[in-house]
Amino acid sequence: MSMRDIFHGGGEGKPLNLPALKFKKGLLVLLALLVFSTVFFPAFAKFYTDWLWFDARGFSAVFWKQVLPQWGLFLAASIGAFIILTTSWLLARKDAASLDIEGITPIPTKRSGVIVVIVAFLISIMNGLGVKSQWDVVLRFLNKALFSSSDPIFGKNIAFYVFDLPFYSLLQDWLVGILITALLGSTLIFVLAWIPQMREQSHFSLPQKARRHLSVLGALCVASWGAGFWLERFNLLFSPQGVVFGAGYTDIHARLLGINVMFALSMIVAILLLVNIMRRTWKLAAVALVLLVASNIVIRGVYPGIVQKYVVEPNEYQKEAPYIQYNIESTLKAYGLDSLKTVDFLPANSVTWEQIQKEKETINNIRLWDYRPLLRTYKQLQEIRSYYDFNDIDIDRYNLGGSYRQVMLSARELDLQQLQNPTWVNMHLEFTHGYGVVMNPVTEIDPEGKPVFFIKDLPPRISVPLEIERPQIYYGEKVQPYVLVKTKIKEFDYPMGGANVRTTYEGTGGVAIGSIWRRLAFAVRFRDSQILFTDAILPESRIMFYRSIGERVRKVAPFLLYDNDPYLTIMDGKLVWVQDAYTATNLYPYSEPVSTPAGRINYIRNSVKVTVDAYNGEMNFYIADTEDPLVKSWAKIFPTLFKPMDEAPASFRKHIRYPKGLFLIQSEIFRTYHMKDTNTFYNKEDVWELPKSGKAGSLNAYYVIMKLAGEERAEFMLIAPFTPVGRDNMIAWIAGRSDGDNYGELLVYQFPKQKLIYGPTQVEALIDQDPEISAQLSLWSQRGSDVIRGNLLVIPTGDSLLYVQPLYLRAENSDLPELKRVIVSSGGRVAWGERLEEALTNLLGPAPDKGIQKAKPSIVTQKREPDGSLLEGKSPEVLAQEAKIAFEAAKEAAQKGDWAAYGSRLKELEEVLTELLQRLSETESNKIE
Repeated sequence: MSMRDIFHGGGEGKPLNLPALKFKKGLLVLLALLVFSTVFFPAFAKFYTDWLWFDARGFSAVFWKQVLPQWGLFLAASIGAFIILTTSWLLARKDAASLDIEGITPIPTKRSGVIVVIVAFLISIMNGLGVKSQWDVVLRFLNKALFSSSDPIFGKNIAFYVFDLPFYSLLQDWLVGILITALLGSTLIFVLAWIPQMREQSHFSLPQKARRHLSVLGALCVASWGAGFWLERFNLLFSPQGVVFGAGYTDIHARLLGINVMFALSMIVAILLLVNIMRRTWKLAAVALVLLVASNIVIRGVYPGIVQKYVVEPNEYQKEAPYIQYNIESTLKAYGLDSLKTVDFLPANSVTWEQIQKEKETINNIRLWDYRPLLRTYKQLQEIRSYYDFNDIDIDRYNLGGSYRQVMLSARELDLQQLQNPTWVNMHLEFTHGYGVVMNPVTEIDPEGKPVFFIKDLPPRISVPLEIERPQIYYGEKVQPYVLVKTKIKEFDYPMGGANVRTTYEGTGGVAIGSIWRRLAFAVRFRDSQILFTDAILPESRIMFYRSIGERVRKVAPFLLYDNDPYLTIMDGKLVWVQDAYTATNLYPYSEPVSTPAGRINYIRNSVKVTVDAYNGEMNFYIADTEDPLVKSWAKIFPTLFKPMDEAPASFRKHIRYPKGLFLIQSEIFRTYHMKDTNTFYNKEDVWELPKSGKAGSLNAYYVIMKLAGEERAEFMLIAPFTPVGRDNMIAWIAGRSDGDNYGELLVYQFPKQKLIYGPTQVEALIDQDPEISAQLSLWSQRGSDVIRGNLLVIPTGDSLLYVQPLYLRAENSDLPELKRVIVSSGGRVAWGERLEEALTNLLGPAPDKGIQKAKPSIVTQKREPDGSLLEGKSPEVLAQEAKIAFEAAKEAAQKGDWAAYGSRLKELEEVLTELLQRLSETESNKIE
């Protein structure tokens, strides 16, 4: 059979007859059963059991609101594509079959029409499947919410870029793809029909019907492609090619012009192709297409390059300044930094006992337990059995007996990989849940250097006014296999002596699995026939799956981004997980993007707080930011999913906190975008960075309880210091507030640039140079102990800064760290002690109202200040370090033209060098003696 026979029948005008393929009926039935059992039934089982899961959690409407739009979009895209393709190709087939070719009688066959329809159907299905995943784009377009600002170039509300533009781009991409496919298919049909004519005739001309058909399709293709230029105008506001993210001078004055010209030319070419229907030549259309391609190269490639090189680059700042300003303003708004408060902060030279006594809540909540050694301690002291595990350490605060305390805690979850006998019964019926939590205050240490526990052991022993009614943990951070509860098999609850305590689940978690049909569906879903054949299942039995916090929340609301650190709380006698969720987009004009595990974004809000009950798995999605347009849109789409924060229990609102994921993103942005002056920003004169802690890695953000200046009470907040890029001194610190009406407020305390404030790296250097500390650390290491230095914390205390670093020892053959020393520093002095109070006494002398005997101090005790007061006790090494710091500060002041600061730094350098020479002279005299 030749290709022409598809359109003209058999040779010599005879109808085409193909031999029928014969299949045995039994083989067809077997093949159908095989496809059903391996493809359709497993897919149906997963779909059905997912619906059961959503329905059991009260989210049935959420399930169907995600499923139905997907398949609705699939059908709309598929049907639309099928209509366009079949209409175009059947018309082309009809025109091709009517071509007057000498010696061949055109006999259209039914088989050719069937082939066209089948091919169109398959392509349409694939097209629909490709578009189906964009259901959220359509729903957000239909349920948009306005932003409070507009873009500075076109004056459109930001909602146009976030909600409308993605939908228009999706529609345009779909239409261009389908029309090009229709054009290529129609061209192929005509080519197959023309093959005999091209072989038998020396002259070939395109018939009028074919010209008309291809001209219309070509015009539609060019017009829909040209519509993309109209959309591309707005995409210029996301250009990465300028000095900053967003459209720059060249984009607005050259590329935008080129895009507008291309849009106009594409419409002209589309019109010329339609005019070509009446002409017998393709010359005009061909010339127009060539002009379109050439214009695209010249106007969009060459011309912008010329403007950039000869107009912008010689005058870059003057040309780009307005667009830098747009970028700064948009970025601050997009990351919620436009309302950030900046406070000038001039710290005192050193912390005093008076400040410490005024800031008792801050001092009593300084975190001496670092996450890493504390997690090892938990594992060694409180796992109890090998099949328990602590996944990570969470930090929170509680009012305990009238005292506001910062605590660290962790859930004791199951680690089924450590089961000695991992049978099906053990994995899915008996070992179903973890048990209890461990909690300790951040500051207290027992005489052996171990944490003092508020909650410990099995069953939980609690020494503070907290209650846990349901210590069982069926839902946690670890990914766990499915389990069956309320069965004939009693569940393992917790070990006690030589026996085990057993229990039967009494909650509403999981999905009912009593019927044979549900058992069959779950057996297929999990590919586990034991579910079907076990006799342990009762009519009231339930199956639990999607048991990790991350799995659960992402299954219900996959359109949100989630913080990577859900934390455990004790609320009203229940163990409840709190998961911070974010709304984000990468479509905020002029806003600088950042990279996240979920991709690049340039707008983010912590709009949703999710709670997950550790016993029942119950989930609540609370709207935390009612002003966020993205969450407003999602709330319109899923009205039954979200709840206002006012409906949250008061006990929950006491435990919400500023999320670290958002805080770190905002800190990363603010380190550059605190420079609001365009000239300063352009020259990158004052870029900051989060400091490094040399002995313990990056100094990450950390939670503290402290009292801000002007406030009456201490509060829970997240803070982090900043240092200038390439420098070690501290320049500012940022705080995210978490308590009460202050939740979500960002503050930045900025230090004066003319005053040297020690940064973490410099304090680390002072610690390393302390002879007593250095000698003791070396001695411990020589004895085989592993010295673990915790993160160096910068604690604002009144109008001073206090640096605190815990020091742990771990024996060579043990994995149990013990807190052996606490190092403190303030005003350039360093001291340590076995406890925080002792270290402070060594640093400051005896507390005036307690008469505490001063412990043996570190050798490094005082520093020399720029006022000329002689503070003795520095070693030559430390003085040399201070001289270097003062010299670098003087150079920086000279570069900035700050001559007052320059003179102050030179005076400080002179004093330090004088003291250094005196010390060196004394050392030489001692040697001679």
